[in-house]
Amino acid sequence: MHPHLRIHQVQTLSNDWFLLQKTTFDYRRRDGRWQTLTRETYDRGHGAVILLHDPERQTVLLTRQFRYPCVSASHDGWLIEAPAGLLDGADPAARIRAEVEEETGYRIDQVRKLMEVFMSPGSVTERLHFFYGHYTPTQRLHAGGGIAAEGEDIETLELPLATALAMIDSGEIADAKTIVLLQWLAREQARARSQMILIAGPYLSGTGGDPARIAANLAAMEAWVLPLYERGHVPVLGEWLALPVVHAAGSRQHGDAVYAAHFHRHALRLLAHCDAVLRIGGPSEGADLMVDRARARGLTVYDSLAAVPYASDSD
Repeated sequence: MHPHLRIHQVQTLSNDWFLLQKTTFDYRRRDGRWQTLTRETYDRGHGAVILLHDPERQTVLLTRQFRYPCVSASHDGWLIEAPAGLLDGADPAARIRAEVEEETGYRIDQVRKLMEVFMSPGSVTERLHFFYGHYTPTQRLHAGGGIAAEGEDIETLELPLATALAMIDSGEIADAKTIVLLQWLAREQARARSQMILIAGPYLSGTGGDPARIAANLAAMEAWVLPLYERGHVPVLGEWLALPVVHAAGSRQHGDAVYAAHFHRHALRLLAHCDAVLRIGGPSEGADLMVDRARARGLTVYDSLAAVPYASDSD
C-alpha cells in the first residue's frame, strides 16, 4: 500500500479507445492530515519517441500529421512531431524502431535511450520513453506515411536542425515531446567537445591464456579506435599504456603476479585522465572495474557507438 493513499472507490467512466477512470481516495498531506480527493485518470498505455539526426548534414527527421484534439484548442490540428507511438507491451527500443519505419520509411539500427518522462501527470498515466538515433538518406526503404487503416496520414519532414529550433520560437513546432528532444540536442551540441575515451572490453577474459585469443580481444577493442576518432575524440586503450609498464616491471606472462600487481592499477591511473568510457564486448571483470570507477568519478559510460556524440571542437 502507498503510505500517502487510501483508495475508496475506482469507477470506470469509459473503456472504449482507452481507459478513463474516476478514483476517490484519501491523501495524507505533508502535515499528516488526511484529505478526501477525487481524480480522473486516462490510461492510454506507455509510449516512445525518437529524435532522428543526421550529424553530417545537421538535419533532423520529423513528421507532420493531423491531431483532432488540438482543433478544439484553437489550433489547425496539424502538428510537427518527432516519430512516436504506443508500446503495446513491446520493448521500447524495438517499438520505436518499428514506428520509425512505419511513419518515415527509414530503417535504423541503433537507438540511444535518453530518459523516461510523464508528459501530463495531472491526468494521464502514460510514461514516455525518449530516444535519439542517427539516420542517413540511404536508410530510407519506402515513403512511410503510417498505417492508413489506423487513420494515419503522416508526412515526413527533413529540416536543418537550426530551422527546427527556430520553429519552436515561431510556434510552428508546438508538440512538447518534440521540443524536449530538439532542445536536448541543442544543449548536447553546445557542450560537445573532444573527449578522451577509454575503450574497455575483454582482454584476458575468455581466452584461457591463449595468445591468439588475447590478440583477437585486443583487435576487437582496437576496431573501435577509428570510429571514435572520426567522431572527433581521442580513443585510448589501457593495454597500450599498461602493458609496457607490466613488461618493464618484470612480468613474464599474462596474468602472473607482476601483471596482476600493475596492470589494472595503471589502467585506473589512465582513467583519471579520461572523460568517458566506451564499454564493448562480453564479460570482463577488468572492463567492469573500469566502468564502475568511471561512474564513481562521474564520467560518462557509453554502451554503443551511437551513444557517443560528434565533437564540435575537433580539428
